[in-house]
Amino acid sequence: MATSPPASASAVGISVPRADGPPKVTGASRYVDDLPAMPGEIFGRTVRSPVPRGVLRGVRLDPAFDWSDVTVVLAEDVPVNVVALILDDQPILGAGRVNHAYEPIVLLGCADRLKLARAVRAVTLDIDPLPPVLDARAALEGKDVIWGADNVIKRFLITKGRADVARERSEAAIDAALARCDVIVSGAYATHHQEQLYIEPQGVVAWWDEAGAHATGSIQCPFYVQKAFLKAFGLPPERIHVTQSVTGGGFGGKEEYPSIIALHAALLAKKSGRPVRMIYDRTEDIEATTKRHPAFCEITSGCDRDGTLRALKFRILMDGGAYATLSQVVLSRGALHAAGAYRWDDVFIEATAVATNTPPNGAFRGFGAPQTIWAIERHIDRVARELGRDPLDLKEKNVLRPGDATATGQVLRVSVAGEQCIARALEASGYRQKRAAGPVVRGRVARGIGLSVFMHGAGFTGSGERYLKGKVALDLAPGGRLRIRTASTDIGQGTETVFRQIAADAAGLPIDRVEFAVPCTTTVPDSGPTVASRTVMVVGSILEAAARDLAGRVRAEQEAARAAWQASGAQGGAAEAPPALTFEDAADRLLAREGQVTSLKHYEPPGYVQWDDEAYKGDAYPCFGWACDVAEVEVDLDTFEVTVVDFWSATDVGKAIHPVMCKGQIEGGSLQAIGWALSEEIVWRDGKIRNPRMTNYIIPTSLDAPPFHVVLVEEPFPFGPGGGAKGIGELPMDGGAPAIAAAVEHATGIAAHALPLTPERLFEAARAALSPRQAEGTPRQAEGTPRQAEGTPRQAEGTPRQAEGRGDRA
Repeated sequence: MATSPPASASAVGISVPRADGPPKVTGASRYVDDLPAMPGEIFGRTVRSPVPRGVLRGVRLDPAFDWSDVTVVLAEDVPVNVVALILDDQPILGAGRVNHAYEPIVLLGCADRLKLARAVRAVTLDIDPLPPVLDARAALEGKDVIWGADNVIKRFLITKGRADVARERSEAAIDAALARCDVIVSGAYATHHQEQLYIEPQGVVAWWDEAGAHATGSIQCPFYVQKAFLKAFGLPPERIHVTQSVTGGGFGGKEEYPSIIALHAALLAKKSGRPVRMIYDRTEDIEATTKRHPAFCEITSGCDRDGTLRALKFRILMDGGAYATLSQVVLSRGALHAAGAYRWDDVFIEATAVATNTPPNGAFRGFGAPQTIWAIERHIDRVARELGRDPLDLKEKNVLRPGDATATGQVLRVSVAGEQCIARALEASGYRQKRAAGPVVRGRVARGIGLSVFMHGAGFTGSGERYLKGKVALDLAPGGRLRIRTASTDIGQGTETVFRQIAADAAGLPIDRVEFAVPCTTTVPDSGPTVASRTVMVVGSILEAAARDLAGRVRAEQEAARAAWQASGAQGGAAEAPPALTFEDAADRLLAREGQVTSLKHYEPPGYVQWDDEAYKGDAYPCFGWACDVAEVEVDLDTFEVTVVDFWSATDVGKAIHPVMCKGQIEGGSLQAIGWALSEEIVWRDGKIRNPRMTNYIIPTSLDAPPFHVVLVEEPFPFGPGGGAKGIGELPMDGGAPAIAAAVEHATGIAAHALPLTPERLFEAARAALSPRQAEGTPRQAEGTPRQAEGTPRQAEGTPRQAEGRGDRA
């Protein structure tokens, strides 16, 4: 099944109408809960643990309840009780031990929704509670082991320069390098959970038939779900059919978690013999699904008195939650971005992820980089304060340039645009003039301005793309049409439209001649997941090669027909010019002769990309996206509420395939970063979430959005499609928070080092600054741990994040 193409022709670099725009605007698009009910369909619900840690002694079904038409699934009904991902540590249904609140224990299915709700209440879980480990630092101490041998999910060590010696000597080496520096500055920085809050909650419809197991739903990565089914049910791939329905946003939250809800629905369907529809409500979605990993970072740096950065020692601790999920790769990306967009001679980065008795954390736009970029940017601001300099001076002086080497020893060869982004952002925002004028105070409102400089690796880390070899198929259809078959999903970020543009441009056809097939594991090749800012840059380049190949075959058919005409004319003495064989006619002739005409291509990274997984050195990414964000804020000096009044972002996209959607990605990601910086906070008590609603988990709405001024910088990546496109889905998430914190510091003198910057935290920091114990003239830094905050955040109405213009990690 293919969706309808846009009516107009186009090429790369033009903002054509979105292919999915009309059906979404008119309501014709069918999200998973809009799909018609299947014959005999029942609804599914989950019974979850009310405690964060304990021993599960048993499950009791109320004998007074009528269970005759209710399907009950327990762990004993699961063929292989593990969710296949990186590590096989997470059960599909809890058995024996409970490791986090909201852990799924029992599945129930019933055709009557009201009775199903009563059935959930008729289940009693017999759990002996145990003391939970809710803090990552306590987990690292290992006094109470809840995961593996020591609670440590993964460790990474990155070294460079003098610290690049044997592991047991590397810390002493970086300490010696720091001791040689003129200025040594230390600091601690913290970030918190963040909820994806996509507009459409998690949902799946599952059923079984003679062809095998089927799951259709709101899915970011269909082949992840296929892998989970392979493990749990022992089915061959051809008997697993996972299809993406129209999806209302993901932001990483629908990367790995849909495997769980799809498994649950399929288990109920298998036992009941009926199709099962399982759709979470908003509360269950917030409570049970993955979040952004909280991170705690300790940094010591050394520099010359002129601001030249020399040595960096950086420790990262991430809270993975109860199970590993994607913590290993989130931690990896965080560590690889910890040095920021700056040159360092000597580097020691130690990164650790640990397990706690909180719900598992997972993928979220940025994937570990926002946490460490927050830390390094705030630290550079701190170094500037120590030197009595504007942070811009240090960032301009030390930003990576072509020929420089990153912390992993990657020499930056192509598409390096840090300097250009800084220059364009300064020009657009008037930063220098506003900063030089000092904070503007009118009445009880102070205005300040701040900036951040950052980069983000596009594509899988290291050897990932080489191992994966993502594939795209492009079919020739009657009339010279092209049909794209890829596992890369459109979850609101515009993949369907942009892929049509890339294929049409490469084939030399109008865009209305290109179709996009619905992603289904039965009919599309595995292109790799829709993650890691790889969809356009990596998968788009495969598609471009396939389109050129297929168009070349059709044009070869045209040339063969012309040559045959000329040959027959020479024999018969005809002198007239041969009639032109149209592309459409040539395509039909090729199809008539060969039956099926398909170009199947797989990705090969640039030859210069070399990576050592063991040493964690080399080319971490084929290239980086670059950006400079400038935020201007107003701070109410009585309530300490922060309002972002203007926001500029100069962002290097390589080549803008669709300029309007590029800007939409940057604006949406920046607004998401503003929410993370100022208002979004999961409130925890005893391992449970106290604010799983949109009225008190506060995201910014359109009314809270500042004017966005996006400058598209195009420093082409030679191996990117359409003339050099790079991935931009994650990049906009990285810089907003530190830019806002820098602006708050400029306005008030409060140097915040922990997120979020709520009025309460800023008030406490301001009050602490007035303490007689505080050194005169030095504002107390707003430190603190945001994790287990008590109480209820400010009440505010809100709406879930729109998928359009807000991006995923593609």
